[in-house]
Amino acid sequence: MPAPPDAFITGEFRRALDDRFRLTLPQEFASLVADDASQTILAKECSGCLSLWKAADWRVRMDDGMSLIREKIRTGRMEQRWTEVQRLGRLLSTRSTEVKLANRARLLIPEGFREFLGVEKGGDVMVIGAVVCVEIWHPEAWLNQLREDMPGFGELFKELSG
Repeated sequence: MPAPPDAFITGEFRRALDDRFRLTLPQEFASLVADDASQTILAKECSGCLSLWKAADWRVRMDDGMSLIREKIRTGRMEQRWTEVQRLGRLLSTRSTEVKLANRARLLIPEGFREFLGVEKGGDVMVIGAVVCVEIWHPEAWLNQLREDMPGFGELFKELSG
């Protein structure tokens, strides 16, 4: 289990991709998701959304989950679920990649991730603090997500903080 975040990552910024699909992150966001070597994990979340995670935290989460799955396979508890195991393997193979932020804050979005995000070069994205990670949203997908989530904000806050 990863350690609780030192600081919650919050905020909303509109940024433009350049003609090489590079994105300059707000410095305060970049410093919270990159390690000392400027490495971070870029992950596909949902259509129109990518996320950036501290590499060490991501590895702990993935290693913990994979250990549980390996144990289930070892003990024969996945025999009837090979199709699901294969599907998980395909998703794991394409879901995330380690990237280095240039100049401590500039992200080059890799090719397979560009299509998933769905923003053309030179297009705008929304950069969102999601407490434990930074999310990069296609503006239309972000607006749809807000419309869906905002009515339940009060109840969610009360549930998680109570």
